[in-house]
Amino acid sequence: MSVDAASAQGGPGGCTPPVRTLTLGLADAHPLGDGTLERAAEVLGTARDIFVTRGYEVQTVRLSARPLLGDMGAAGEVEVEGYLSWLHDRLGALGVSFLALGPLWPLARQLGRAEHLAATLAPLRSLSWSVMVAAPGEGVDVPAAEAAGRVMAQLASADAEGLGNFNFAAVARVRPGTPFFPAAYHDGPGTLGLGLQAAGVVRAALEGGAPLGEVQRRVASAVGAAGRPPVELCMRVCEEAGVRFGGIDLSPAPAGPDSIVAAMEGAGHGSFGGPGTLALCAAVTAGLRSTGLPTCGYCGLMLPVMEDSVLARRWEQGLVGIDQLLAFSAVCGTGLDTVPLPGATPAAQLARVATDMASLAVRYDKPLSARLMPFPGARAGERTRFASPYLVDAVTKALPAP
Repeated sequence: MSVDAASAQGGPGGCTPPVRTLTLGLADAHPLGDGTLERAAEVLGTARDIFVTRGYEVQTVRLSARPLLGDMGAAGEVEVEGYLSWLHDRLGALGVSFLALGPLWPLARQLGRAEHLAATLAPLRSLSWSVMVAAPGEGVDVPAAEAAGRVMAQLASADAEGLGNFNFAAVARVRPGTPFFPAAYHDGPGTLGLGLQAAGVVRAALEGGAPLGEVQRRVASAVGAAGRPPVELCMRVCEEAGVRFGGIDLSPAPAGPDSIVAAMEGAGHGSFGGPGTLALCAAVTAGLRSTGLPTCGYCGLMLPVMEDSVLARRWEQGLVGIDQLLAFSAVCGTGLDTVPLPGATPAAQLARVATDMASLAVRYDKPLSARLMPFPGARAGERTRFASPYLVDAVTKALPAP
């Protein structure tokens, strides 16, 4: 694959945010063959090289697949285990960061396999998955939420590092095509989409202060200008690779000190979590959805507690809790993400959080997810010790007792 010389030279003008993910959606059914994976890795590798040549940092390249048990529901546990182990090893050999196996749909025969699947997937860190607790166009599925809660509790004790829940989420009204994990899954012809680490773009738009009435316009202008060059480049890559362009998820992902919360506080409306925060979240999200770019996925404010060092601090200070994050989800983006909880949080409580999240998703017909992170052995008020370069450790908070 090649891109014309003019488009392959130099970086784009203005702010150049890192590319958090280039995600290739696969049309092929499970079990995926070696040839399919090799071709996919070639497309992703070429796309990554082209973006790097243009001056972008590409953090991960990922694959998004059809829901696993939608294709392999009749397969035995041993066959599924062997396939997943092989898949994990092949991804590493091919240089692919992650693969999303998609959601378990709320069917009794699939939900009954959730805990066995969790035991298989816990050590396979390149594979992510989810349980659909409110399918697109459907209401809240309580048995699915209960299954998700059991999986979260099981993954929290699967190993001393407690990272199984980093690759798992309860998801609601999430449609195929989002490039962000662990909610991602695919359906239909092959597509290539992308997501940016664009917290810094929002910071540049709001720093020095911005009246609330100006926030939407400033964010739309800055994110649109930063997103247009990678969108155009990805479209060229797709044309030459023979895949469809899946869109860009403009959710401004943070990473540690590159904080979306610090960016929003730069607007001058006080500390995040105080009065006016919900209105600010709504204004930023409105800006993200006003760029005119071809989008996919959440396209809303992303508030992952342990992927944002300033948000983790506001969480510890008591300015932000799980109830506030749920409220913000009504007007912004992804739902509850990387929320630090005590290791022994009961499955029933985790399930209730999933039903709360799903109820919001159904009420507003928007994609939301809950990635909750109980840390093994940690009691309320103790700090997590996750061994992951993607996470900022934070103090755990207990969920309110029923």
